[in-house]
Amino acid sequence: MESEEYRRMAGVEDTMWYYRALHAHVRRALAAQLGARAAAVLDAGCGTGGLIRRLRRSDPAWSWTGVDLSPLACELARERTHAEIRQASITALPFGDATFDAVVSADVLYHVDDDGGAIREFARVLKPGGVVVVNVPAHRWLWSYHDVTTHAKRRYARGELREKLAAAGLRATTLTHWNTVLLPLVAVRRKLFPAPVSGSDVRAYPAVDALLGAVTGLERLCLNAGASFPFGTSIFAVAKKAPAIE
Repeated sequence: MESEEYRRMAGVEDTMWYYRALHAHVRRALAAQLGARAAAVLDAGCGTGGLIRRLRRSDPAWSWTGVDLSPLACELARERTHAEIRQASITALPFGDATFDAVVSADVLYHVDDDGGAIREFARVLKPGGVVVVNVPAHRWLWSYHDVTTHAKRRYARGELREKLAAAGLRATTLTHWNTVLLPLVAVRRKLFPAPVSGSDVRAYPAVDALLGAVTGLERLCLNAGASFPFGTSIFAVAKKAPAIE
């Protein structure tokens, strides 16, 4: 992504409705696997560190490491989180096999050419029985100015993501769309109106932030109860690596 996009992200990650919702989904998935025990978690494609920043406060027993390809993103993440942040590609992670209890990749896979290779790296650095949590943009027909500005390579179908996880030896236990209620509004905004001056939709929405947050909060309650949505702007997946054979 462009440098200005990273700076814009750092400015809104703590407050914007989308990041609050996404981070809550990630926390729920990790808590179901890790509980409150000490655990090593990798944020693969940590950007400016918003996820680490939020979840370190809510779950202090988890030890976070971040990786990002952008020097600016790494610099901002270090300033904002004081966590260990490495500059590297998610397709060549600088860690040994079976290092982490969990790997998170939130809105990152769609940026890389070899997303299958990145998922194989997630599986490699994951301990047996560990969990991978992934979020990616959905629906190829939703391609727009936002994807161009953020240097996206693709948007995903649910079956496609399931197959790529399985090819890396990961079994999907959760695979659902989300941001479902707002999908029609997002589609209208991106398909029928001119692109914003910033080029992407990453910015503050003070007039409607509370409403958007409430909508995604209701969706989260449904997902917590075991629901799965057939469409939405994003696909959220949780996948597990097979435990060690004793």
